[in-house]
Amino acid sequence: MYNDLLATFLIDKLTEASAEEGTGLFGGRISVIAFATLCIFAALAILCAVFYFVRRDKAGKVLWFSFLAFTAYALIVGILLLALKIRKDSAKERIVWLVFVPIIITLALILASGAVAFVLHRKSPDKSRGVMKILISVCLAAIFITLVLVAVYYYTKISDGKEYYTEDWAHFNSPALYVSAFALVAFTVAAGAIFDKTPFEFGSKTIAYAGVCVALSFALSYVKLFRMPQGGSVTLVSMLPIMIFAYAFGLKKGLVVGLVYGILQSVQDPYIIHPAQFLLDYPIAFTMLGTAGLFSSLKAFEKTPQLQFGAGALVGGILRYVSHIFSGVFAFGAWADTEKFSNLWLYSIAYNSYVLIDVALVIVAGAILLSSKSFRAAIAKK
Repeated sequence: MYNDLLATFLIDKLTEASAEEGTGLFGGRISVIAFATLCIFAALAILCAVFYFVRRDKAGKVLWFSFLAFTAYALIVGILLLALKIRKDSAKERIVWLVFVPIIITLALILASGAVAFVLHRKSPDKSRGVMKILISVCLAAIFITLVLVAVYYYTKISDGKEYYTEDWAHFNSPALYVSAFALVAFTVAAGAIFDKTPFEFGSKTIAYAGVCVALSFALSYVKLFRMPQGGSVTLVSMLPIMIFAYAFGLKKGLVVGLVYGILQSVQDPYIIHPAQFLLDYPIAFTMLGTAGLFSSLKAFEKTPQLQFGAGALVGGILRYVSHIFSGVFAFGAWADTEKFSNLWLYSIAYNSYVLIDVALVIVAGAILLSSKSFRAAIAKK
């Protein structure tokens, strides 16, 4: 009992801003984790800047070291917070066994499979294909089972009407929700087929990098600079690892990794009021991040990787923004402040504009990383 209370106290203090007006960096006190992460990020940025102006020949290595150090920090923080959250919710047996445990097992399988496949690929590339097929099959099965269990849990929570907004007066535009979700899915599938002609194969390195990028994005998503009242938040470049992966490995693979990340987002801080709204705000919205690889193979910009990445990241961010806008109009429109926003489209466009701040941070951070020759060389060796 005392352990559960301690876990609740720690996760609330580490991740929650004050209850004053506003939530997060731009209103109320910033959370401990967000403050610590900002300090570490600023220190590493200053270190890179100093080396850039004083010892430019060493700046690339320092930037690469800083990236690895921040990655390690974010992974440790993510694991810690996830463990505390499990402990905090341990009294709710259903969420532990139907949500947290399957996700942890799936993540562990993905990371372990990536590590095993990477080692086998280095030692015996010819024999690694058979093992790869088995590992991929196991990971896909784990993802499918996790999706089913998570769906069962949240369907039950929505049905009982205790924790989600399902009042009788809230009339959702279900046809529009499903049509918009289908349209975005069709668009991404078509974009993948048209703009990415590379073979759709997840090799050992791809799985390893995918696992690390998903875990890193998941960890960074806990660092919330600003939290919106009806779901959504500005984070410290949590989309960057997914978009870097898409830029390095291509559009189709980026979409798949974005989908996996979207599923994780749906259980980290869920705000679910309708099945199609769930799709638009989580799996579909974050799948769009994979379009950051849209221009990665465009030869016209091959000498300016910052522009390649920035253009793709902008497209991915806007598509995520559009997905949230559809959700805001056709689902959350039932709770719109009609005195301030008589037009639901304007309401949703204004509310979800926080995504654009996230995208701007990612583009700046990505441009800085891709300015390093060492980082570009690491991507080229993928």
